[in-house]
Amino acid sequence: MPNVVTLDMDHPAVQYLCKKDKRLAKVIRMVGPITYVPHDESIYSFLVHEIIEQMLSVKAGQKIYKRLEDLCDGDVTPEKVNALSDDEIRGTGTSSSKVKCIRGVTEAVICGDLDFDKMHSLSDEEVMLHLTKFHGIGKWTAKMFLMFVLDRPDVLPVEDGAFLQTYRWAYKTDDCSEDAIYKKCRKWKPYSSIASRFFYKALDAGMTKEEFHLFK
Repeated sequence: MPNVVTLDMDHPAVQYLCKKDKRLAKVIRMVGPITYVPHDESIYSFLVHEIIEQMLSVKAGQKIYKRLEDLCDGDVTPEKVNALSDDEIRGTGTSSSKVKCIRGVTEAVICGDLDFDKMHSLSDEEVMLHLTKFHGIGKWTAKMFLMFVLDRPDVLPVEDGAFLQTYRWAYKTDDCSEDAIYKKCRKWKPYSSIASRFFYKALDAGMTKEEFHLFK
């Protein structure tokens, strides 16, 4: 059975965050309970999807990934991707630099240099250092891996456009420098990932299209 996680007002981390940050508390109340399952299966395909989606809109990334999925008969595995030519992968709309990255990650998984099972025993910092050794994997992809695959609770995705959009909305600010965000959000520790999940859900639900009112 998949490990279903529910974040609601009975969850200790949610209660903690609501006490620490009144604006975040308002977002949490607006969003309501969140239920999710960590991506503990098909981890390779998750990583490939995130590589494709880097610097793209979610819609564009999903469209390109779907084409790759079709080339792999619905199952994106290291073996199936390895059997594709660079031209075939590029034909999905993937840039040459991302093809190089996907190829490198695929080879690393096949030869054992990238062992996802070992990631669970590494610290957040060690996971970041290990993943970013591979061409084309930056902080954003590594943080998405930490949050959505390993389900680490204290990741602050300051590099992520969706997160920043909701941050600007909730705090009514245009200062999205890393220093400013880390200072504002340090009160979220040790549950930054959980706070970020509510930010993502608020954006997905279209809440950021209306002005944020703290007391309304």
